[in-house]
Amino acid sequence: MQIANCKLQIEEADARWMQRALELAERGRGYVEPNPLVGAVVVRNGIVVGEGWHQRYGEAHAEINALAAAAEAARGATLYVTLEPCCHQGKTPPCTEAVIRAGISRVVAAMSDPFPEVAGQGNARLRAAGVEVAVGVEEAAARRLNAPYLKLLATGQPYVHAKWAMTLDGKIATRTGDSRWISNEASRRRVHELRGRMDGIVVGIGTVLGDDPLLTSRPPGPRMATRIILDRRGRLLPGSKLARTAREVPTLLFTTSKGEPCAAELRALGCEVVCLPAGDRRPHMELILEELGRRRMTNLLVEGGSEVLGSFLDEGAIDEVHVFIAPVLIGGGEAVTAIGGLGREKIAEAFRLSEWKTEMLEGDFYNHGWR
Repeated sequence: MQIANCKLQIEEADARWMQRALELAERGRGYVEPNPLVGAVVVRNGIVVGEGWHQRYGEAHAEINALAAAAEAARGATLYVTLEPCCHQGKTPPCTEAVIRAGISRVVAAMSDPFPEVAGQGNARLRAAGVEVAVGVEEAAARRLNAPYLKLLATGQPYVHAKWAMTLDGKIATRTGDSRWISNEASRRRVHELRGRMDGIVVGIGTVLGDDPLLTSRPPGPRMATRIILDRRGRLLPGSKLARTAREVPTLLFTTSKGEPCAAELRALGCEVVCLPAGDRRPHMELILEELGRRRMTNLLVEGGSEVLGSFLDEGAIDEVHVFIAPVLIGGGEAVTAIGGLGREKIAEAFRLSEWKTEMLEGDFYNHGWR
């Protein structure tokens, strides 16, 4: 009985300190991609003696920062880390060697790192040096935290966030196309926060022609997202805000041979133009996602319009949704619904969220969920 109680206490303590490490890891969101978010806590005799997180891409990893904070108190302590310590020389030295030198006696990792140059080798190196290693504490939370990193590694494609604002009756614009503003200022501030940690923001040419958006984060966030326009016929106007600011903010246009005649003028303004096979009327989602993955884009925000969102849904490419619902009714059979495309034939085939939460933003409902 006493042994069982002792084991339970250790498990509870491990979970508690790992939850703290996960909180720390979250602080790196938007700053470290395409690297994973990682947090670390050094605990000795039940007391935290050092904490750290991966703060910026190319800089020290979480373990190094936590060990530096702990200094000599790290000797004989337990290191809680949200991802298996690396064992290879990348932009920074291997964390396993720093852990061993610091005299850490036990490492608790939430999950193994699937990165090919680590993939269990970090844990093996620690065990070979006499360090006790436990893996799997709060693993589900760690996988949720690093879902974008894990998807990019596994598929070569970015993690896709779908975002839209709609009325209570599911419309994103009236029958005349008017959509400003369905959501309130608090919701729009949240959207700017989202943009500020994305690698790319995707819109269709219809949205660009109708709204002439800038698609930047205001105020600027930790990342400057590439504006990505899906424009198969080359209709982006040289006088649009996107084209005129292309030398200041990266702007990428996906078009086809039908839009190639307009490419030279847009390239001269600073736009990057990628020509895809003409195909049918629908965007080549697979080719677009593969190209963005090659560019190491980790988080992609799809803002619309309806047909673009529908194309991503039809492709099965949406991973996370951000839906802002205003307490407004506009009605109309011809008013634009949030997601177009082909859609699902049966309810059983519908896209379902496995986890979601709702937040009030000064009267709007912000629904945030994951597949």
